[in-house]
Amino acid sequence: MKKYRIAVLPGDGIGPEVIASAIKVLDFVAVKADLAFEYLYDDVGGAAIDKFGTPLRQETLELCRSCDSVVLGAVGGPKWETTDPNKPRPEQGLLSLRKELGLFANLRPVKLFDGLIGASTIKEEVIKGVDIMVMRELTGDVYFGEKARIVRNGRQLAYDTMIYSDFEVDRIARLAFEVARLRDKKVTSVDKANVLESSRLWRERVIKIHEGYRDISLNHLYVDNASMQLILNPRQFDLILTSNMFGDILSDECAMLTGSIGMLPSASLNEDKFGMYEPIHGSAPDIAGKKIANPIASVLSVAMMLRFSINIPEFASRIEDAVARVMSLGFRTKDIYEEGTELLDTDEMTDQIIKNI
Repeated sequence: MKKYRIAVLPGDGIGPEVIASAIKVLDFVAVKADLAFEYLYDDVGGAAIDKFGTPLRQETLELCRSCDSVVLGAVGGPKWETTDPNKPRPEQGLLSLRKELGLFANLRPVKLFDGLIGASTIKEEVIKGVDIMVMRELTGDVYFGEKARIVRNGRQLAYDTMIYSDFEVDRIARLAFEVARLRDKKVTSVDKANVLESSRLWRERVIKIHEGYRDISLNHLYVDNASMQLILNPRQFDLILTSNMFGDILSDECAMLTGSIGMLPSASLNEDKFGMYEPIHGSAPDIAGKKIANPIASVLSVAMMLRFSINIPEFASRIEDAVARVMSLGFRTKDIYEEGTELLDTDEMTDQIIKNI
């Protein structure tokens, strides 16, 4: 029996609830696949600030490095929000995890289940059949560039540097083309090359790397146009390749194509395919503890872990198929509920997914 060590970072708000659902699904799969998961829990984000005064301890980072993969809930909330640059913020822990673990590639699948067409605010004829992979570069851009506040002529100024190296663009572009070969062989690179020098470098390097992938079609869109096209005609997209900040924004926009941000998983991978797996939704502290959180994004995130880090893609597909069946049977959590469907709490939805694996 093969054993895997999984670092589990439940985080804040609904994080512990949806992570509990994901672990329950993993335990079920472990029995069926004849393998074992050892879960090692630790705190990150606001929970770590409350306990240790920092959003990410060095001990937590070392724990993650010692494991086969990381499962993360969500971080943040109004309790820890601050504009004081000297106070710790939960998101700093998440950014540090990505940087220190070398998680440069963020994969965010955006797939609309047929049963959820009515949950979206966009017309059925526009969104039916949507299946997009958003690939977001994760360790560059304004999130990691030089930033500061200064006083000049008696006025406060703040700046954040949007910075990319050719190496950073090359490796994410190369991975995007490799993943596109497993899909419909179409990459749309999103930038702002008409304004930003970093985007001009981005476009130049993507075009250069594409020379080695002539079987893949490549087109380019400015980010403002891309955001419009996602609503106007989302089916034109297969794989969207973009930078850290643009990917952050566009992937949340994509959530509305699927009916709820509670449906979208993600995988953050390094060059060795070590990964951190997390739903893209936030911590939703207003519903924490009410057992109404949608666990599907977390469950689909650990399915991605089975595919990319544990290398049992057949069980990843079984989980994804189970979610599709549950949707087709009309089971819903509060965020995707509509008249004529059956409302379930977090635990009941998790049990239905397991029942259908």
